[in-house]
Amino acid sequence: MQHKSKLPNVGTTIFTVMSALANEHNALNLSQGFPNYPSSQKLNDLVSDGMNNGYNQYAPMAGNLDLRLAISNKYQLLYKATYHPENEITVTAGATQAIYTIISAFIRPNDEIVIFKPAYDCYEPAVEVNGGKTIPIQLSASDYKVNWNEVSSKISSKTKMIIINSPHNPSGTIWSKEDMLQLQKLTKDTNIIVLSDEVYEHIIFDGEQHQSVCLFEDLKQRSFITASFGKTFHNTGWKIGYCCASDHLMSEFRKVHQFNVFSVNHPMQKGIADYMQDAETYLDLNSFFQHKRDLFLSLISESRFKFTPSKGTYFQVLDYSGITDEYDVDFAKRLTKEFKIASIPLSVFNENNKDDKVLRFCFAKTDETLKKATDVLKHI
Repeated sequence: MQHKSKLPNVGTTIFTVMSALANEHNALNLSQGFPNYPSSQKLNDLVSDGMNNGYNQYAPMAGNLDLRLAISNKYQLLYKATYHPENEITVTAGATQAIYTIISAFIRPNDEIVIFKPAYDCYEPAVEVNGGKTIPIQLSASDYKVNWNEVSSKISSKTKMIIINSPHNPSGTIWSKEDMLQLQKLTKDTNIIVLSDEVYEHIIFDGEQHQSVCLFEDLKQRSFITASFGKTFHNTGWKIGYCCASDHLMSEFRKVHQFNVFSVNHPMQKGIADYMQDAETYLDLNSFFQHKRDLFLSLISESRFKFTPSKGTYFQVLDYSGITDEYDVDFAKRLTKEFKIASIPLSVFNENNKDDKVLRFCFAKTDETLKKATDVLKHI
């Protein structure tokens, strides 16, 4: 049998490639974005309590109500923003599922979707498989600042959606209040939906504040927020996330959600709901990860890598142009094979594989792992 692929250009992801290479060469894996330390024992115990107390059948389609209430309370606490737990919050099988479902619910053939590159690799395939057309805005290293005149020039009557991501993976940059105001101005009085990927909202450094779309009233009414408990609570393998949006948007989201997922892991939802009763479970992440960022950068400061300190996420971009002029994918592979350190090359997230001679390193690792890694990197 022969079939025409709906995603002919999609192959094995760079994350799979680099992690497999790390395993093959017994390298320290600072490539894929997952911690190498355990999630909270208290949280694990609360999930077990959920299992033992009968939360073992289907959760409500929108998610366990206790968890939706905890999410609603979080937005009120942090942003003074209201999302009704009944009809404006849905628990999902990770943020990637939420993103795919949003795009599936709204994008029709030939709709245009603006994305900012380097872009996380799940955005474009979801657009393509639904018949949409990606309109890329290429950001430049090392500041990855948005040129709003360029964005304005790319918006047309065909523009259905704009996808944003702050704190930004893979660059570790953040959007400013002025950026959000520019986005609000450009989309005001249009039918454009904003998909705001905010999975790293609790990991932001140097006293900066996360500029969520829910802080800007017009943006809030046209936007989805997607979020990830895996990023927040150090358990990416649980694949529990959620999205928030105004009722008129969420009702369309749930029409698709109920048929591709319906509901997600119930005892984990209950455990997370109980864990979130203490707000410090997510409020202390900034200091936790800033320690790791600062340790990583202090240890690598004597190396030949150049860097601008990450402003958010648990990733740090390092410029290797003072070391070699190799293509970043080639250098990342050589670094893994010869020096036993795995990273992610950024060109794979850029338009036309633009190579800025930078690699992304994950510092969501034990201090011991970071010290071992930097001992190698500073001698390259």
